[in-house]
Amino acid sequence: MDVRKFRGITLTADIVILAISFAAMVWTKPTSFKGYLPSHGLFFAALAVIWIIVSLLNGKMHRGKIVNYTSVFYRVISSNFIAISITALLMYSLREYSYSRTIVLGTALTATVLELLSGVLYISYKRAMVQDSDDYAKYRLYRKKSERELVREANGKRKNSKPGMPVNQRVFNTIEKESGKEIAEAICKIINPKWDDLTAVLSTTTRFNISSLPEEKYEYIINLRKINDIQRIDEFLDAVNSKLLKDGFLFCCVETKDQRKRRILNKYPPVLNYLYYMMDFIVKRIMPKLKFTVGLYNILTRGSNTVISRAEALGRISRAGFRIKQESFIGKLLYIEAAKYSDPIPLEGYPFGPFIALKRIGKEGEIIKVYKLRTMHPYSEFLQDYIYNLHDLQNGGKIKDDFRITSWGAMCRRIWLDELPMLINLFKRNMKFVGVRPLSSHYFELYNRDVQERRVKYKPGLIPPFYVDLPEDIESIQTSEIKYLDSFDRHPLLTDFRYFWKSVWNIMFKYVRSG
Repeated sequence: MDVRKFRGITLTADIVILAISFAAMVWTKPTSFKGYLPSHGLFFAALAVIWIIVSLLNGKMHRGKIVNYTSVFYRVISSNFIAISITALLMYSLREYSYSRTIVLGTALTATVLELLSGVLYISYKRAMVQDSDDYAKYRLYRKKSERELVREANGKRKNSKPGMPVNQRVFNTIEKESGKEIAEAICKIINPKWDDLTAVLSTTTRFNISSLPEEKYEYIINLRKINDIQRIDEFLDAVNSKLLKDGFLFCCVETKDQRKRRILNKYPPVLNYLYYMMDFIVKRIMPKLKFTVGLYNILTRGSNTVISRAEALGRISRAGFRIKQESFIGKLLYIEAAKYSDPIPLEGYPFGPFIALKRIGKEGEIIKVYKLRTMHPYSEFLQDYIYNLHDLQNGGKIKDDFRITSWGAMCRRIWLDELPMLINLFKRNMKFVGVRPLSSHYFELYNRDVQERRVKYKPGLIPPFYVDLPEDIESIQTSEIKYLDSFDRHPLLTDFRYFWKSVWNIMFKYVRSG
């Protein structure tokens, strides 16, 4: 089945499901169809149009993006949530308060449940049908890589430590007593060559126990308590930094959000497991991130067992002045080794807010703040060097396999929601509507020197020339930008007008995306 045929079938099925859901909700009302069809017909028409548009933009009807149960749940729930939110916003803006909440919400909820059931049946069918190697290869090509696959690739790219070093028995015995022989042996294989007498092994969640270590400085600090249980993680990591010699090492562990989800879903029976996971998501992931609920969360849980993504864990460690050296899944946790290279980087602003101000290079090399909706896990901005060295760039100049982007953030990027706060930069007049992309210092250094000197003479723009020329690598991106700047020098207004409408055409009708 080709992509167009699949999209046509899913489009028809979506409309039928939405119509059935609407009819079912109307049927529950005492006056039945005659009373509600005329009054709610406009609502249904608006919802149907928005529903289909968002579904198309978000990939709910794209064969290559519906590849497993996770993608079904993500595409269906995120698309439908956005569609009903936009519809509700329109109703509020137009002051249409006469619609039945049962019909409005019931239609969306019923359609979502029916779509999820249909999606699960489709994936079950496809998995039963995928038998030859070609089909399986295509399935793996479109499937998002799992956390374990990404860590395995990272381990394959790092330089292994020199083998054959003797085991420090004191350190080994301490780890074995806390974590068991199997875990101790696995850790030994990773960090054994660096063990010596200036190694401290702890299982703690408090800064006091770090600061109270008897030696003034250490070469290696191992903490066997997962960082999910540390209430003030940043201050704890800063204390570890202060206790390490230059080029000293930290070894710690975390239960990532993906590991936690898998543990919960496997622990409880179907249906109940997802209900429990939703409650756990709200209490253990959302509450610690919100200023007005974090206090209550700390009272209820003493700050322990917080949900932390892999990106957030690595980002927090990087912010504390460490470079990530290696990651390994051992048992049910992710273990991380990091080397100290600098003092901790001070935090600017609240790291969990919905908006983020990114430092970018503007006109005349001035560092400006570019405002965006947060689409990455917290602390991801501190991982730029690590993830670039790990995965390099893909076609279009974006980082390949960027695990820092959240599922919600990927959807926001698809419908350009994350770009809206950049309008603030237009009002502040440090950006213009069309122009070269505002770059981070790290990405800017990847450019050729002559291109760097040329592009800082102009204000960056919200819509870059990328969407016109569609370059595939860093060199062609630079060529595209120089081509735009040459044209802009000759005819500024005409160039921006032409680039704007060409970009809109490619985005709307060729489904071009920057990443």
